[in-house]
Amino acid sequence: MKTSTLLGAAAMAGALALPAAFAADAKPTVVLVHGAFADSSSWDGVTARLEQDGYTVIGAANPLRSVKSDAAAVAAVVNSVNGPVVLVGHSYGGSVISAAAAGAGNVKALVYVAAFAPEAGETAVGLSGKFPGSTLGPTLAPPVALADGGKDLYIQQAKFHSQFAADVPEAKARLMAAGQRPITDAALNEAAPAPAWKTIPSWFVYGKADKNIPAAALEFMARRANAKKTVAIAGASHVVMTSHPAEVAQLIEEAAGARR
Repeated sequence: MKTSTLLGAAAMAGALALPAAFAADAKPTVVLVHGAFADSSSWDGVTARLEQDGYTVIGAANPLRSVKSDAAAVAAVVNSVNGPVVLVGHSYGGSVISAAAAGAGNVKALVYVAAFAPEAGETAVGLSGKFPGSTLGPTLAPPVALADGGKDLYIQQAKFHSQFAADVPEAKARLMAAGQRPITDAALNEAAPAPAWKTIPSWFVYGKADKNIPAAALEFMARRANAKKTVAIAGASHVVMTSHPAEVAQLIEEAAGARR
């Protein structure tokens, strides 16, 4: 073989090796899953910080219809990512990521943001009532009847700021109230399947002034999941990712950088 051919083959081999080297150093994709009474815009402050630090972010649309079908929708998004994923869930979105990550080989970390981390058989309603402190029930609007016999739940707009987002500016909370996404009553009462947090490392962050899920319940779930790190923010509401995006983004980045 001629020397020029050898050099050409070596150069090609080096070129082919470069993408693999880059892939090894690549940051994981962060998939953000919103919860009930919210949408992906609730992550805007977190997304901006993550993107500034070089992360690719996907705000997954959570249908809020049932744990099983919502998890399947999120799992499809995760499976479409070519590379490692940090899967992040808020509130009911925690139940969804716990199910969606099961069997997903590319999910390297789970981050629970004021979120449910249910054991198999548990429900969101049951966990929120496990400890005293949730005041969500009386703030719900009359259910909206669906054609299939189900019921959609909303928070009364006049009570949304105080209940859901007390530490968010009032003008912002009004917009959130108007654009809130409903969840079915059935989804909140659906038993969870075997959770992925038993096999995938988890991180937790929540507000100590959460009125939807009592802080005691969130602390209990974090301890039970053997969380790598738990951050409890004094005075923070249920939408801690909206009111404290820097702290939430920092924890997500810690999870992204941790070794499995």
